[in-house]
Amino acid sequence: MTGVAVIGPGNIGTDLMIKVLRLSETLRMTAMVGVDPDSDGLARARRLGVATTADGIDGLLTMAEFTDVGVVFDATSAGSHRRHAALLREHGRLVVDLTPAAVGPYVVPPVNLDEHLDEPNVNMVTCGGQATVPVVAAVGQVTPVHYAEIVASIASRSAGPGTRANIDEFTETTARAIEVVGGARRGKAIIVLNPAEPPMMMRDTVYCLCPDRDVDQSAVAASIEAMVATVAGYVPGYRLKQRVQFDPVDTYVPALGTRFTGVQVSAFLEVSGAGHYLPAYAGNLDIMTSAALRTAERMVALRTDRKVPT
Repeated sequence: MTGVAVIGPGNIGTDLMIKVLRLSETLRMTAMVGVDPDSDGLARARRLGVATTADGIDGLLTMAEFTDVGVVFDATSAGSHRRHAALLREHGRLVVDLTPAAVGPYVVPPVNLDEHLDEPNVNMVTCGGQATVPVVAAVGQVTPVHYAEIVASIASRSAGPGTRANIDEFTETTARAIEVVGGARRGKAIIVLNPAEPPMMMRDTVYCLCPDRDVDQSAVAASIEAMVATVAGYVPGYRLKQRVQFDPVDTYVPALGTRFTGVQVSAFLEVSGAGHYLPAYAGNLDIMTSAALRTAERMVALRTDRKVPT
């Protein structure tokens, strides 16, 4: 089994640690890295028998356990990751980046992971990107997408300091991934932190503007449903809330700077968490850690000549 380290013992990092410990047959949790010796994540890691350091990336590089680490998950911030990435590249470690830094290529497992299995550093986009880019790509498999807009609504309680500090990066990174990975000519992302009590599940709305008003609607719906089933294979709480909707459009679209005639495809998603560490309403965090785990397992499998999981 390949040893892994998690940098960032917050909600995402701790949930990822639990997933590695409980679910992975190819990865072994080796080290948890933070900067606050009193953090709950580091304390939990110690209770589970995982080696820890509160000296950040510098502490990790000097740990005896680092020699056994083949994969490093970075669950800190976009700014911190840029330094981490440079240091870990020098040491030849595979890095799975859960921040919006995008030092490496964007990866959304069911869409483009196979294209980047040999990369040294891959970026998991954002929770909104992991939830919505597959749907944009699914529409694009049937008909061109000139514009895609997503709205990710998450419970305020599930948005920790890292998420709140990276709001601008979230919208920019997600919008770019809608284009680069999803295939839309133009993308836009909006995030809503919902303070409702009790906390709501993650909800994602995907709007795609397609130029073919006579598009085969059943083919588009089938493509989306197949993609949703694929994502649900590693994120069991991922689902469509209702049938895909199709509406004719003939109006000026500011984002495109021109009048648009075609059809709007609308998909409405819900993501509930698996409850490994976080509450079920924190689906936004669960989809990130689940996607990161799937990505690391397949990349490690390639490097060790094991059968790649499907």
